[in-house]
Amino acid sequence: MKKTVFLFPGQGSQSVGMGEDLYREYDFVRELFDMASDMAKMDLARLCFKGPMEELTQTVNLQPAVTAVNLACLAAVRKERVDPDALAGHSLGEYAALFSAGVISAADAFHLVHKRGELMHRESMRTTGAMHAILKLDIDCVQELVKEGQRLGIVSVANHNTEQQIVITGQPEAVEAVSSLAIEKGGRSIPLKVSGAWHSELIRGAEEEFQNELASIEFRVPTRRVVFNVTADEETDPEQIRVLMARQLCSPVRWYDSMCRLVEAGSETFVELGPGTVLTGMLRKILPRDFPERIYNVSDMKTLEKFFHDNL
Repeated sequence: MKKTVFLFPGQGSQSVGMGEDLYREYDFVRELFDMASDMAKMDLARLCFKGPMEELTQTVNLQPAVTAVNLACLAAVRKERVDPDALAGHSLGEYAALFSAGVISAADAFHLVHKRGELMHRESMRTTGAMHAILKLDIDCVQELVKEGQRLGIVSVANHNTEQQIVITGQPEAVEAVSSLAIEKGGRSIPLKVSGAWHSELIRGAEEEFQNELASIEFRVPTRRVVFNVTADEETDPEQIRVLMARQLCSPVRWYDSMCRLVEAGSETFVELGPGTVLTGMLRKILPRDFPERIYNVSDMKTLEKFFHDNL
């Protein structure tokens, strides 16, 4: 296969029914769901396949649920011995990337995302937060507007997803002010349906406790290249990876820079493994126009079979 990157989605990619046909098809997928359900102390298969969406979307439930589907899609691809040259995950998806690279075990991945979900949920209950997507403006412009908005309260960049799709996060009044400034500059603002101000100072209270959780887990040297959200760069030192995963909670997700780095490194085939098509949609906006487009999403049996048909 051509130089291949596996990408793993995070919160916002969920849908009721996700992973169900893979669960019915493969014993190893059922085993993954059982492991995740035991760790999270909930029936994740029922939640993923039947919903309701409101319950599925609660971050404490969603993080282990999306991770279970991400790892199920990965396992389905791996059964044909397809392995990537490089890996990246969007926020929560970074834990599936770490497992895929051999840095942490599946059990530890589920343990960490369950704890991460609990801590983020706790912090969101303590403070009211908001997130808006800002479109049609570049990162330098949005950073300037954020700087102005910080006079009114906590606000920062949460995600730099594409060149002109940037998510801001923080206290509602400050987020609204930055959105208004963005509209004045010719941008668009879309409020996001989230239960907290993710990747902001408002959830800083979770960081120290999560650091302690990370310290209890064995981190190993990656077997594949991993590009990390916090730095948009690779890292091979297990202790530095542990530090990056702690910083990731409150730091911006530098997705645009990460994808540009992978393209510059010669990556030719991109495969989103998990529910939805959020990452492949963003990738099509990032890749150069003359890029020989080889983009796949593997989220169910139909998309899995297409990927195998085209690549094996």
